[in-house]
Amino acid sequence: MKTPSIIGLLLIVVGLAAFAYHSFTYTTTEKAIDLGPIQVTTEKEHSVPVPPILGGIAILGGVVLLLKGGSKG
Repeated sequence: MKTPSIIGLLLIVVGLAAFAYHSFTYTTTEKAIDLGPIQVTTEKEHSVPVPPILGGIAILGGVVLLLKGGSKG
């Protein structure tokens, strides 16, 4: 399998995931209180929205790469 075809398949998978999950979440740990040997930390959850248009662009780009990778020119 050629490199453009592999990248095309990956883009299609990422595009479908963007349609299925409209955002992704990650957690950070931050110090709330720091009193020498006593430390209190909190975990904050952050959500990053993924617009559906990005999923569509990824799928379209993947299809183009698959078609281009499948040609012999």
